[in-house]
Amino acid sequence: MGKADTHLHTHYSGFSQLSKYMKFPESVIGPEVQVDRMRALGYQVMAITDHDETAGAFRGEKYARKFDDIDFIVGEEVTTQDGEIIGLFLNEKIPPGLSAEETVDIIRSQDGIVIAPHPFSFHVPGLQERILGLDIDGFETINGGHPDRYSNRFAKMVMDSFPGKWADLAGSDAHSVYTSGTCWTEFEGSTADDFRKSILKRTTRAAGTAAPPFGQVQWSAEVVIGGQKLLTRKLQGKLEADDGDQLAYKILSIDKIKAAAGLLAGSLYLFPPVICLATSLSLAYLGIGSRRMIRTSGERLDAIKGIVREKDVKNVKPML
Repeated sequence: MGKADTHLHTHYSGFSQLSKYMKFPESVIGPEVQVDRMRALGYQVMAITDHDETAGAFRGEKYARKFDDIDFIVGEEVTTQDGEIIGLFLNEKIPPGLSAEETVDIIRSQDGIVIAPHPFSFHVPGLQERILGLDIDGFETINGGHPDRYSNRFAKMVMDSFPGKWADLAGSDAHSVYTSGTCWTEFEGSTADDFRKSILKRTTRAAGTAAPPFGQVQWSAEVVIGGQKLLTRKLQGKLEADDGDQLAYKILSIDKIKAAAGLLAGSLYLFPPVICLATSLSLAYLGIGSRRMIRTSGERLDAIKGIVREKDVKNVKPML
């Protein structure tokens, strides 16, 4: 069986908006680092799926051509009006902000594969029940960025309720080497083409677990340190941006006062009590949210089964 990770990020993913006044780099590592990491872990197939950008994926594809032990897939995690969608085997960038249906149509026009990442997440944008009415090939039942007790488990419950309806996938959602390698998709064969066929045949299998909380702490420290380095280069007049590098573009656009403030805020965050407090608050939020969602998971699953049954009845053609 081959191993694939088709949900990986680089610094081309830009920023996440934590609040009105605070932004956080999604990643500070380059595409080459992700390729090297997947090779070191023994994966046969990988995809870089930056947020609303393919420049990093095409750069990673070019680098991966040097090696014969890894197959590379160009992907993108697209922000839609209805939640995030991953397109795999893409030829060009897909614009964000469209409806889920429009986004799926564009992926299909490129002969791409449509995946729903973290579909039932309660803390990042997932498609939720919209997966039931969309032309998707599969969804993640294990997402490495979801250590909570609800999101992955409920996705697995939905997948198991409808055998063969969707491909069962796992993606590390790794924004750092510290959070990659904990989960993967197993498939028949060893190449990207084999992986595609296995998705279409619905023979893939999600394996592994979400990344541990300490890995997320390491990632957060990594992006703060990496961001500080970029801010320093900006203040020194040495920072340049490649095409599609959303992170560098954003840092270049801010004035020197905001850059200096960012350096100070980053230093405060790295102070041990602060980073430990942030981690504790995050885990508490996930725990409270999980308990709230678990209480209604049975009713929600029953409702989903009802929706699917109704759609199946409508799709049955009458006998003539």
